[in-house]
Parts: sequence; C-alpha cells; structure tokens
Amino acid sequence: MPRCRLTMLALLMLPLAAVALQGCTKPIAVNRVSYVNEPYALSAEQEAFWASLEALCGLAFEGQIAEDSTRSDAFAGQRMVMHVRRCETGRILVPFHVGENRSRTWVFTREPGGIRLKHDHRHEDGSEEDLTQYGGDTQTVGTATTQEFHADAHTAEMLPAAATNIWTVEIHPGRMYAYALRREGTDRRFRVEFDLTRPISPPPAPWGHE
Repeated sequence: MPRCRLTMLALLMLPLAAVALQGCTKPIAVNRVSYVNEPYALSAEQEAFWASLEALCGLAFEGQIAEDSTRSDAFAGQRMVMHVRRCETGRILVPFHVGENRSRTWVFTREPGGIRLKHDHRHEDGSEEDLTQYGGDTQTVGTATTQEFHADAHTAEMLPAAATNIWTVEIHPGRMYAYALRREGTDRRFRVEFDLTRPISPPPAPWGHE
C-alpha cells in the first residue's frame, strides 16, 4: 500500500503539500498553517464542535440528500463527497463535491463572536462565481454537536431572498456529519448527510484551491 511522506520542504511549500496529499491512500491531516496569529477563544460548546471538525482533517466521506424541497437537478442522482481538506489556525476548509462539480468549499473561521461559515464558489478556471462568499455567523453558543449560522449583511445585500437563511452543521463523531439549510418564513429546506463510519479516498482539489 503506497504511503505519503511529507518532508519539511513540503510543509513549507503548502501548494506542493496539497498536491502530495492526492496520492495518499490513507488520508492524513496536513496543511496546517496560520490564518490568524492566535485563534479567537470560543464557548465550551463551540470549542468542542471545532475540535470534532478538526479531528476529521485529511478525511473524506460520501453522503446523500436527506431533504431537498427544491428537488434541484444539480444534486439529483449525483455522488456527493465532503473532504476536510485543510486545517489552519482559526480556519478550516471543507470542499463539497457534487458529481464532477468541484466549485463548492465550506469555509469555517473562528471569529470574536463565535464561528463563521462562508460558501466559496469558484469556476473551473479558479475565478470566483458571481454568487460567492455568502454565509453567516453563529448567534448562540449552540451545542457540541450542532451549530447554526444566520445569514449576514453581505449575504442579504447580495441575495435579498437569502436574508433569512439559517445554515446548520451537525457533527456526531464516529457517526454522521450533516449540512442543512432552512429559509425562515418559507418551505425551502435542504439537508445532506455524510457517513463518518466509512472514510473514502480524498477527491481531487476543489477549483481555485489547488
């Protein structure tokens, strides 16, 4: 079974380290760099949630739609994979692949008031899509397994219909990771669940994050 070795040079040259990862049969946590000098302190509940997410670094999992009120053709019948690809001090990047589409990356950051979730959307050439960097922040401490992210002002200005969006992320260690969206005041619902009991080989890098 092939094994990956990261030299000190690879650790210093992050893009090369990312490429090296793709050849690993057994995913490992790498690409740990500083996003902020010191990570902002979180509540005990959010620290536990963050630790659960960070514990998945280097691992990828397959999921399936649990609910989709829009019945979007973009998701129907597609293979869905999440990959906790990059863990930094204060930031974690989680690409979400849908079939051959590698445009989506969930970006979690530690902020003074809690945790922020943003959606980084890229074209295949790496350039940003028109609708990107939307998302929101936690407004309560949540729980060790569940955090809710309320749409921020940037999201409301860019996409007024999404002003009441609330994204929910659940991490049940050793069992399930779930990403969900609900739009308050409407019946818009979306939820995808990933099986944490069966890690898979990591997918290729997301577009714009080679």
